[in-house]
Amino acid sequence: MTSSQITALFLDVALIVALARAGGAVARRCGQPAVIGEIVAGILLGPTLLHEPIAKTLFPLEVRSELGALADIGLVLFMFALGMEFDWTAKRSIRRTSLAIATCSVVFPFAAGAGIGLWWGPGETEASKLAHSMFMGIALSVTAFPVLARIIEDRGMARTPLGQLALASAALCDIYAWMLLGAVLLLCGSSDAPWRLLWAVPYLIFLATAVRPLLRAVIRKANRELDMVVTFVGLLASSAATEWMGLHFIFGAFALGIVRTAARRGLPEQADTRLRQAIGTLPGRIFMPIYFVVAGWNADLSALSKSQLPDLAVLLLAAVAAKSLAAAGAARLCGLPGRESAAMGALMNTRGLTELIVLTAGRESGLLDDTQYTLLVTMAVLTTISTGPILNRLLRASRPGGETSPSTPSIQPPPAGEPAHEAATEPPLRNTRG
Repeated sequence: MTSSQITALFLDVALIVALARAGGAVARRCGQPAVIGEIVAGILLGPTLLHEPIAKTLFPLEVRSELGALADIGLVLFMFALGMEFDWTAKRSIRRTSLAIATCSVVFPFAAGAGIGLWWGPGETEASKLAHSMFMGIALSVTAFPVLARIIEDRGMARTPLGQLALASAALCDIYAWMLLGAVLLLCGSSDAPWRLLWAVPYLIFLATAVRPLLRAVIRKANRELDMVVTFVGLLASSAATEWMGLHFIFGAFALGIVRTAARRGLPEQADTRLRQAIGTLPGRIFMPIYFVVAGWNADLSALSKSQLPDLAVLLLAAVAAKSLAAAGAARLCGLPGRESAAMGALMNTRGLTELIVLTAGRESGLLDDTQYTLLVTMAVLTTISTGPILNRLLRASRPGGETSPSTPSIQPPPAGEPAHEAATEPPLRNTRG
């Protein structure tokens, strides 16, 4: 890079972080999670608001690849941190209920999205109609686990049975979504050498049988510096491996996060505290805002015409109805009162950041064209923004001390002696800004 390019890169990063911070502050003042403001700021820094000459001046083409690389590093760290939050041994008391809610919250929206995919068709992409239709199903099935956790924390619901159940259901829902996305990427053959995909299953076995014991041995030594180095080296290597296979690097980062959690099982919680803080701060405050801007360059809301508004309306109706009704219906059948069941439907309708990651992966894999990508990004932002106002109507204002309204769901708390999910005492990914 030349000196002028380095200067432009540093100034761009400073501008992006400052504007994302301001957008997050505005969102919080409006009663929304900060990540919504950061995503909107990223979209506005793209062609939606800035004309091409202004955009090229602020973000020269010569440094956009470097900004994209920084965004990818932030996404790797974020997905690893997200993977570290999935500790299934802590959810036994609500596993059956959360499994029912998560399954219904994926199956029905997936069917609705697949139907819309068949109606739309692949558009300007070269993807097969089947792969595109399946991806549309995934796009409507996603629930943003970290954004939902932020909403639950801000409303003082982290210690309530409803909040714990929503977190458990969203976690399972995301697992389903990542599995389905991996299947679709396998189907569309995104790798230049399809035979590399055959390494996916052996690689997962390698993580479970070789990497997990290695990480556990490192954690036992209680050497924080060694732990950080081994973890980061393994994280980048795992991401590179899945990218080489054609499964996108987010799967390698996510899988290593889950393996890391399994390796720490039974060891003191302090073993992960510093690592969580470091990883949560870097992507949340520096790298992820860059990711929002890079993703926003591909979403041009100003290009949407009046003729596309019916498509957006159908997409919003299908996304909200399928997800909310499925989650609320499952919760009601599992014994929750009507008001809390409706609240569960609203919470599971949160998409936000996770949806943006899925959509970007689909666009990079040739499963979405620019118009479809823009419509889906708009849907993700609008459905997430609607969560707060809906909850305000369904649930009474929180009492001082973190207590919610007297109306609480009829779910039994974890039995004595069984560890509650860590979200009950500290919200997941609390340093990732949503």
